[in-house]
Amino acid sequence: FVKAVNWTPFIPPNKVESTPIAEYGSFREWLRAYGSEFGKFGISGILRGAGVIFFAYIGFDAVSTAAQEAKNPQRDMPIGILGSLGISTVLYILVAIVLTGIVSYTMLNVPDPVAVGVDAMGNGMFWLRPIVKIAAIAGLSSVILVMLLGQPRIFYTMSKDGLLPPVFSKVHPKFQTPYVSTIITGSLAMIIAGILPISILGELVSIGTLLAFIIVCISVLVLRKSKPDLHRPFRTPWVPLIPILGAVFCLIQMLALPGDTWLRLLVWMAIGFAIYFLYGVKHSKVRDENSK
Repeated sequence: FVKAVNWTPFIPPNKVESTPIAEYGSFREWLRAYGSEFGKFGISGILRGAGVIFFAYIGFDAVSTAAQEAKNPQRDMPIGILGSLGISTVLYILVAIVLTGIVSYTMLNVPDPVAVGVDAMGNGMFWLRPIVKIAAIAGLSSVILVMLLGQPRIFYTMSKDGLLPPVFSKVHPKFQTPYVSTIITGSLAMIIAGILPISILGELVSIGTLLAFIIVCISVLVLRKSKPDLHRPFRTPWVPLIPILGAVFCLIQMLALPGDTWLRLLVWMAIGFAIYFLYGVKHSKVRDENSK
Protein backbone atom coordinates (compact mmCIF):
# COMPACT_ATOMS: atom_id res chain seq x y z
CA PHE A 1 0.00 0.00 0.00
CA VAL A 2 3.02 2.31 0.29
CA LYS A 3 3.59 4.66 -2.66
CA ALA A 4 7.09 6.13 -2.81
CA VAL A 5 5.76 9.19 -4.64
CA ASN A 6 4.21 10.32 -1.35
CA TRP A 7 7.73 10.77 0.07
CA THR A 8 8.64 13.34 -2.59
CA PRO A 9 9.64 15.84 -1.38
CA PHE A 10 10.77 14.00 1.74
CA ILE A 11 11.02 17.35 3.58
CA PRO A 12 8.33 19.70 2.23
CA PRO A 13 10.14 23.03 1.68
CA ASN A 14 9.48 26.11 3.73
CA LYS A 15 8.64 28.92 1.31
CA VAL A 16 10.90 31.47 3.00
CA GLU A 17 13.77 29.06 3.64
CA SER A 18 13.90 28.10 -0.04
CA THR A 19 13.69 31.69 -1.36
CA PRO A 20 16.80 33.94 -1.60
CA ILE A 21 16.82 36.94 0.74
CA ALA A 22 17.41 39.23 -2.26
CA GLU A 23 13.90 38.56 -3.54
CA TYR A 24 12.43 40.12 -0.39
CA GLY A 25 14.12 43.46 -0.97
CA SER A 26 15.65 43.73 2.49
CA PHE A 27 16.72 41.56 5.39
CA ARG A 28 13.96 43.08 7.52
CA GLU A 29 11.28 41.99 5.03
CA TRP A 30 12.80 38.50 4.86
CA LEU A 31 12.88 38.29 8.66
CA ARG A 32 9.23 39.34 8.88
CA ALA A 33 8.21 36.74 6.29
CA TYR A 34 10.33 34.07 7.99
CA GLY A 35 8.63 34.82 11.30
CA SER A 36 5.21 34.15 9.76
CA GLU A 37 6.33 30.95 8.03
CA PHE A 38 8.60 29.56 10.76
CA GLY A 39 7.65 26.07 11.89
CA LYS A 40 5.30 25.25 9.02
CA PHE A 41 7.63 23.25 6.76
CA GLY A 42 11.34 22.79 6.09
CA ILE A 43 13.96 22.48 8.84
CA SER A 44 12.05 24.81 11.18
CA GLY A 45 8.96 22.64 10.66
CA ILE A 46 10.92 19.54 11.67
CA LEU A 47 12.17 21.25 14.83
CA ARG A 48 8.71 22.49 15.78
CA GLY A 49 7.17 19.10 15.04
CA ALA A 50 9.75 17.41 17.25
CA GLY A 51 9.08 19.91 20.02
CA VAL A 52 5.29 19.64 19.81
CA ILE A 53 5.29 15.83 19.84
CA PHE A 54 7.91 15.58 22.59
CA PHE A 55 5.17 14.79 25.13
CA ALA A 56 5.00 11.33 23.52
CA TYR A 57 8.28 10.53 25.30
CA ILE A 58 7.44 11.65 28.83
CA GLY A 59 6.20 8.21 29.88
CA PHE A 60 9.80 7.03 30.06
CA ASP A 61 10.96 9.56 32.64
CA ALA A 62 7.84 8.71 34.65
CA VAL A 63 9.15 5.16 34.98
CA SER A 64 12.05 6.54 37.03
CA THR A 65 9.60 7.59 39.74
CA ALA A 66 8.97 3.91 40.46
CA ALA A 67 12.62 3.31 41.40
CA GLN A 68 11.64 2.91 45.05
CA GLU A 69 9.50 -0.09 44.09
CA ALA A 70 12.10 -1.87 41.94
CA LYS A 71 14.01 -4.86 43.35
CA ASN A 72 17.32 -3.86 41.75
CA PRO A 73 16.82 -0.27 40.55
CA GLN A 74 20.49 0.39 39.70
CA ARG A 75 20.35 -2.37 37.09
CA ASP A 76 16.68 -2.54 36.12
CA MET A 77 15.75 1.15 35.76
CA PRO A 78 18.31 2.07 33.04
CA ILE A 79 17.49 -1.12 31.13
CA GLY A 80 13.76 -0.48 31.37
CA ILE A 81 13.92 3.21 30.42
CA LEU A 82 16.51 3.00 27.63
CA GLY A 83 15.16 -0.29 26.27
CA SER A 84 11.55 0.90 26.00
CA LEU A 85 12.72 4.28 24.71
CA GLY A 86 14.74 2.66 21.93
CA ILE A 87 11.95 0.27 20.90
CA SER A 88 9.33 3.03 20.87
CA THR A 89 11.56 5.40 18.88
CA VAL A 90 12.06 2.76 16.18
CA LEU A 91 8.31 2.08 16.10
CA TYR A 92 7.53 5.83 15.87
CA ILE A 93 9.85 6.15 12.87
CA LEU A 94 8.48 3.05 11.12
CA VAL A 95 4.85 4.11 11.64
CA ALA A 96 5.60 7.61 10.33
CA ILE A 97 7.36 6.23 7.23
CA VAL A 98 4.57 3.77 6.42
CA LEU A 99 1.77 6.24 7.16
CA THR A 100 3.21 9.00 4.98
CA GLY A 101 3.83 6.39 2.27
CA ILE A 102 0.21 5.22 2.25
CA VAL A 103 -1.34 8.70 2.02
CA SER A 104 -0.02 12.20 1.35
CA TYR A 105 1.13 14.12 4.41
CA THR A 106 -1.41 16.82 3.47
CA MET A 107 -4.21 14.43 4.55
CA LEU A 108 -2.72 13.59 7.96
CA ASN A 109 -3.27 16.86 9.83
CA VAL A 110 -6.26 15.31 11.62
CA PRO A 111 -6.91 13.92 15.12
CA ASP A 112 -6.82 10.30 13.87
CA PRO A 113 -4.06 10.02 11.20
CA VAL A 114 -3.56 6.27 11.67
CA ALA A 115 -7.25 5.65 11.07
CA VAL A 116 -7.05 7.79 7.90
CA GLY A 117 -4.15 5.65 6.69
CA VAL A 118 -6.00 2.40 7.35
CA ASP A 119 -9.15 3.70 5.64
CA ALA A 120 -7.06 4.65 2.57
CA MET A 121 -6.06 0.98 2.13
CA GLY A 122 -9.54 0.18 0.83
CA ASN A 123 -12.35 -2.15 1.82
CA GLY A 124 -10.06 -5.17 1.63
CA MET A 125 -8.41 -4.00 4.86
CA PHE A 126 -11.69 -3.22 6.60
CA TRP A 127 -10.95 -5.86 9.25
CA LEU A 128 -7.86 -3.90 10.34
CA ARG A 129 -9.73 -0.68 11.10
CA PRO A 130 -11.29 -1.64 14.46
CA ILE A 131 -8.04 -3.31 15.58
CA VAL A 132 -5.98 -0.18 14.91
CA LYS A 133 -8.52 2.13 16.54
CA ILE A 134 -8.86 -0.07 19.63
CA ALA A 135 -5.05 -0.28 19.84
CA ALA A 136 -4.84 3.53 19.69
CA ILE A 137 -7.29 3.84 22.58
CA ALA A 138 -5.37 1.20 24.54
CA GLY A 139 -2.11 3.04 23.92
CA LEU A 140 -3.52 6.35 25.12
CA SER A 141 -5.01 4.65 28.18
CA SER A 142 -1.67 3.09 29.09
CA VAL A 143 -0.01 6.52 28.93
CA ILE A 144 -2.66 7.92 31.27
CA LEU A 145 -2.06 5.07 33.72
CA VAL A 146 1.71 5.64 33.66
CA MET A 147 1.20 9.33 34.37
CA LEU A 148 -1.15 8.48 37.23
CA LEU A 149 1.61 6.23 38.56
CA GLY A 150 4.44 8.72 38.21
CA GLN A 151 3.04 12.14 39.10
CA PRO A 152 1.54 11.17 42.50
CA ARG A 153 4.91 9.68 43.49
CA ILE A 154 6.64 12.93 42.57
CA PHE A 155 4.15 14.75 44.80
CA TYR A 156 4.73 12.11 47.48
CA THR A 157 8.50 12.66 47.46
CA MET A 158 8.12 16.45 47.44
CA SER A 159 5.72 16.21 50.38
CA LYS A 160 8.17 14.00 52.29
CA ASP A 161 10.80 16.70 51.72
CA GLY A 162 8.39 19.34 53.03
CA LEU A 163 7.89 21.13 49.71
CA LEU A 164 4.17 20.26 49.61
CA PRO A 165 1.57 19.78 52.37
CA PRO A 166 1.57 16.41 54.24
CA VAL A 167 -1.69 15.33 52.58
CA PHE A 168 0.26 14.58 49.37
CA SER A 169 2.34 11.93 51.18
CA LYS A 170 -0.64 10.25 52.82
CA VAL A 171 -0.47 6.51 52.10
CA HIS A 172 -3.45 4.17 51.80
CA PRO A 173 -3.53 1.82 54.81
CA LYS A 174 -4.21 -1.26 52.67
CA PHE A 175 -2.54 -0.66 49.28
CA GLN A 176 0.39 1.43 50.59
CA THR A 177 0.13 3.91 47.72
CA PRO A 178 -0.22 7.74 47.79
CA TYR A 179 -3.94 7.59 47.07
CA VAL A 180 -4.81 11.20 47.94
CA SER A 181 -2.28 12.66 45.48
CA THR A 182 -3.44 10.09 42.90
CA ILE A 183 -7.05 11.29 43.25
CA ILE A 184 -5.96 14.95 43.06
CA THR A 185 -3.76 14.32 40.01
CA GLY A 186 -6.45 12.36 38.16
CA SER A 187 -9.17 14.92 38.92
CA LEU A 188 -7.09 17.91 37.81
CA ALA A 189 -5.94 16.10 34.66
CA MET A 190 -9.54 15.22 33.81
CA ILE A 191 -10.74 18.81 34.27
CA ILE A 192 -7.86 20.38 32.31
CA ALA A 193 -8.19 17.82 29.50
CA GLY A 194 -11.89 18.59 29.23
CA ILE A 195 -11.39 22.36 29.05
CA LEU A 196 -8.26 22.96 26.95
CA PRO A 197 -7.76 22.03 23.27
CA ILE A 198 -5.47 19.02 22.76
CA SER A 199 -2.99 21.09 20.68
CA ILE A 200 -2.46 23.57 23.52
CA LEU A 201 -2.14 20.76 26.06
CA GLY A 202 0.42 18.94 23.92
CA GLU A 203 2.57 22.05 23.45
CA LEU A 204 2.33 22.96 27.14
CA VAL A 205 3.30 19.48 28.33
CA SER A 206 6.14 19.30 25.81
CA ILE A 207 7.72 22.65 26.67
CA GLY A 208 7.39 21.95 30.39
CA THR A 209 9.06 18.56 30.01
CA LEU A 210 11.83 19.98 27.82
CA LEU A 211 12.54 22.66 30.43
CA ALA A 212 12.63 20.02 33.18
CA PHE A 213 15.10 17.95 31.16
CA ILE A 214 17.33 21.01 30.64
CA ILE A 215 17.32 21.67 34.38
CA VAL A 216 18.20 18.03 35.10
CA CYS A 217 21.06 18.05 32.55
CA ILE A 218 22.51 21.27 33.97
CA SER A 219 22.06 19.98 37.53
CA VAL A 220 24.20 16.93 36.73
CA LEU A 221 27.05 19.24 35.70
CA VAL A 222 26.61 21.53 38.71
CA LEU A 223 26.45 18.68 41.24
CA ARG A 224 29.51 16.94 39.77
CA LYS A 225 31.48 20.11 40.52
CA SER A 226 29.81 21.33 43.72
CA LYS A 227 29.33 17.94 45.42
CA PRO A 228 31.77 15.44 43.89
CA ASP A 229 31.56 13.11 46.93
CA LEU A 230 27.76 12.84 46.89
CA HIS A 231 26.38 9.27 46.98
CA ARG A 232 25.25 8.41 43.43
CA PRO A 233 23.27 5.19 43.05
CA PHE A 234 22.70 6.19 39.41
CA ARG A 235 25.59 7.59 37.39
CA THR A 236 25.51 9.49 34.10
CA PRO A 237 28.09 8.30 31.54
CA TRP A 238 30.29 10.56 29.40
CA VAL A 239 29.98 13.68 31.51
CA PRO A 240 30.02 16.52 30.49
CA LEU A 241 29.19 15.47 26.88
CA ILE A 242 25.83 13.81 27.56
CA PRO A 243 24.42 16.58 29.83
CA ILE A 244 25.56 19.32 27.43
CA LEU A 245 24.06 17.59 24.37
CA GLY A 246 20.85 16.88 26.29
CA ALA A 247 20.44 20.52 27.35
CA VAL A 248 21.29 21.89 23.89
CA PHE A 249 18.89 19.64 21.95
CA CYS A 250 16.06 20.27 24.42
CA LEU A 251 16.65 24.04 24.16
CA ILE A 252 16.59 23.90 20.34
CA GLN A 253 13.20 22.17 20.43
CA MET A 254 11.89 24.70 22.96
CA LEU A 255 12.97 27.63 20.76
CA ALA A 256 11.06 26.11 17.83
CA LEU A 257 7.76 26.12 19.74
CA PRO A 258 5.21 28.95 19.25
CA GLY A 259 5.52 32.14 21.30
CA ASP A 260 2.18 31.69 23.07
CA THR A 261 3.43 28.34 24.38
CA TRP A 262 6.32 30.18 26.05
CA LEU A 263 3.82 32.57 27.63
CA ARG A 264 1.86 29.67 29.12
CA LEU A 265 5.12 28.18 30.41
CA LEU A 266 5.91 31.43 32.22
CA VAL A 267 2.45 31.40 33.82
CA TRP A 268 2.91 27.80 35.05
CA MET A 269 6.39 28.65 36.32
CA ALA A 270 4.99 31.63 38.21
CA ILE A 271 2.43 29.35 39.89
CA GLY A 272 5.19 26.86 40.78
CA PHE A 273 7.44 29.59 42.20
CA ALA A 274 4.52 30.95 44.24
CA ILE A 275 3.90 27.53 45.81
CA TYR A 276 7.61 27.10 46.50
CA PHE A 277 8.26 30.51 48.07
CA LEU A 278 4.97 30.73 49.97
CA TYR A 279 5.08 27.16 51.34
CA GLY A 280 8.04 25.04 50.23
CA VAL A 281 10.87 27.25 51.50
CA LYS A 282 9.39 27.47 54.99
CA HIS A 283 8.82 23.72 55.34
CA SER A 284 11.80 22.32 53.40
CA LYS A 285 13.51 19.57 55.42
CA VAL A 286 16.65 19.80 53.29
CA ARG A 287 16.88 23.51 54.09
CA ASP A 288 16.48 22.78 57.79
CA GLU A 289 19.25 20.16 57.66
CA ASN A 290 21.63 22.50 55.85
CA SER A 291 20.97 25.31 58.32
CA LYS A 292 21.95 23.16 61.32
